[in-house]
Amino acid sequence: MRLLGIISGFTALLSAAQVQAEVRQLPLPTSCTGVSALRFPGTVASGWSVMKIAGGLRGVRTVIWDANGNMLVSEAGKGISVHTFGDNGCINSTSTLISNVQLNHGLALTPDSKTLYASGERSVWSWTYDPATRTVSNQKTVITGMDSGIHSTRNVIVVKQQPNLILVQVGSNANLDMQSAQPATGRAIIKIFDMTNAPAAGHNYKTAGEVFAYGLRNEIGFVQDPAGIVWGVENSGDDFRLNNQDIHQDNPAEKLNNLGDPLTARDNWYGYPTCFSVWSPTPFASKGLKTGSQFMLAAGNGVSSDADCATKAKAPRLTFQAHSAPIWNAFDANATNMYVTLHGSWDRQPPTGFKVVEVPFTKLPSGAYDPVAPADSMTGYKDIFSAPNPGGCTANGLTQSNCIRLTAAGWDPSGRGLFVGSDNAAEGEIYILSKK
Repeated sequence: MRLLGIISGFTALLSAAQVQAEVRQLPLPTSCTGVSALRFPGTVASGWSVMKIAGGLRGVRTVIWDANGNMLVSEAGKGISVHTFGDNGCINSTSTLISNVQLNHGLALTPDSKTLYASGERSVWSWTYDPATRTVSNQKTVITGMDSGIHSTRNVIVVKQQPNLILVQVGSNANLDMQSAQPATGRAIIKIFDMTNAPAAGHNYKTAGEVFAYGLRNEIGFVQDPAGIVWGVENSGDDFRLNNQDIHQDNPAEKLNNLGDPLTARDNWYGYPTCFSVWSPTPFASKGLKTGSQFMLAAGNGVSSDADCATKAKAPRLTFQAHSAPIWNAFDANATNMYVTLHGSWDRQPPTGFKVVEVPFTKLPSGAYDPVAPADSMTGYKDIFSAPNPGGCTANGLTQSNCIRLTAAGWDPSGRGLFVGSDNAAEGEIYILSKK
């Protein structure tokens, strides 16, 4: 399968490039008729602008585009909507593509836009999709048997090197889900499935597929770079104590993980539920640990020390401030930057997050892509859009707040900028962030 995957992957990459080339370029509007102002205020960094492109939505979680440049939006607890754009760059039509209250996050298209995938807590479905008519048919259940738990959203992406493969993520079912150390539980894990051999009732998540990566508490967002490597953002643990000391205010860090090539990487362990990453080194001064270092919270999974974490668990490539809650990540057109939406914290005072950050990347001589900042950096990213005072934001429940709750992220193939969503319960919105 691996050799065939490489050959098929080259064809898929060409197809993806052709799909993007067919999308017409559109101007960046300064305002759109019928679109209200931002429901909650936001500030942008120097050199950036923000405008609201859509409102009145519900639970915006994921934004993607089809081969014709139409925008598909996953609206949690409602379904999937599809939006077309006029020559002025504004939305000129909106319709419900799929009505299904079970859908809550994952949304992906094959490069030819002919197959659509979407996820709920327990299942993943596929449809035949027609971008010309913006309709679906032939609904199938392709993944079943995912557990319920505190993390109900399941991300889904199509492997661009071999589009018959999809990656599906399931988070932990508790803050410290000790059983998830075993991949057979099908939790705190990303698995890879071949859609060409899916049984009529769908693959069983726990018993079918292959383990791409595990030990990932809630890797809710992940995306491929131009070389095909998957980069994920991980929500880490809450309310932690270590040796009877409360460390939860600034530890553990949220993570940016290099998850590897989905055609070759298998069974890599990223530490959860035993090993976690340092954000603030202060509680670990006596151990000499730095930001990004791995520390052991509790023994298990063959780990009995910080040294075991360092040698047995794959460390994050970069970390984010504790409790900032990264939801989605996306590269710009040339992969010179990754953009990460930070949903915002409930387990920290003052809160943090409620922003979009930019992580500079570079292309190495080997052809690989990598963040510019070293792994121990606390400044490897910068804010480009945020609530005016994140420390004053509330987070009552997953979507209730007096601030933007940023989720979706996707670089617009029509050239207008970075589309980001907010799933605040008061109003689901989509904004365009654009460099001036």
